Amino acid sequence: MHPIDKTRARLSFERAAADYDRVAVLQREIADRMLGRLDYIRLAPQRILDLGAGTGYAIDPLARRYPKARVLALDFAHGMLLQARRRGSWWRRPLCVCADAESLPLADGAVDLIVSNAALQWCNDLERTFSECRRVLRPGGLLLFTTFGPDTLKELRAAWSQVDEHTHVSPFLDMHDIGDALVRARFADPVMDADRLTLTYDDVQGLMRDLKTLGARNATDARPRALTGRARLAALADAYETHRRDGRLPASYEVLYGHAWAPEPAEHRQTSGEVAIPVSAIGGRRRAVEP
Repeated sequence: MHPIDKTRARLSFERAAADYDRVAVLQREIADRMLGRLDYIRLAPQRILDLGAGTGYAIDPLARRYPKARVLALDFAHGMLLQARRRGSWWRRPLCVCADAESLPLADGAVDLIVSNAALQWCNDLERTFSECRRVLRPGGLLLFTTFGPDTLKELRAAWSQVDEHTHVSPFLDMHDIGDALVRARFADPVMDADRLTLTYDDVQGLMRDLKTLGARNATDARPRALTGRARLAALADAYETHRRDGRLPASYEVLYGHAWAPEPAEHRQTSGEVAIPVSAIGGRRRAVEP
């Protein structure tokens, strides 16, 4: 796994902010699917953190779902936040913070719900990021997120591998590795699952334009430093043609969904119908306590 050059990634998203929503079809779709999972979760948050908010697509549906909650939009690209701060109603705009998800400038237990759509793949230390999320969540708070798995853009990665030996597609972690990182960060009851979506294009140039407009450029430290010449782009197009089906070129995305809870204090935990209560909370003699 080659680390992400955060400076390059941030600059790419700064440049992409104005046109991002025009091509972010997939990102909106998976955001809707992620937020739909809140239908099955009983939660009444007062403060919500949209982590890696981008242009703030999730802010309005969150505000409608939780009208009494205050939404905080956090992103490492200032240009994205200039778009996000226009979301919400005129009397209740989101609070915007320009910061890195790996080092959150928030107090312990500051929020009740964290949502993060298609952002965690830009973090170099996922366990540290999850630890920061757990720190700023109140006990019993929820982390809900999407990211991408290793089969994402597999056709583009395979085509580039026939052109040169450089890294042209950002790395993506396996679902089980992400689940393990949640456990190591001491989240409770982590749940992971996956979905596979495919976008199709007339040609590989269309895919490359969309990725550029999204700001999703290759930002690994193993990326080629020279400009990509016409000969290499032509070789890429030829290699990608082997994937053409029904007259279209596919671009596969392995979408990973996850959620986990910030652990409750020991005196509030319930397991298998039993309530765990420390002896110090009872005072004096130990007694049997029935649920």
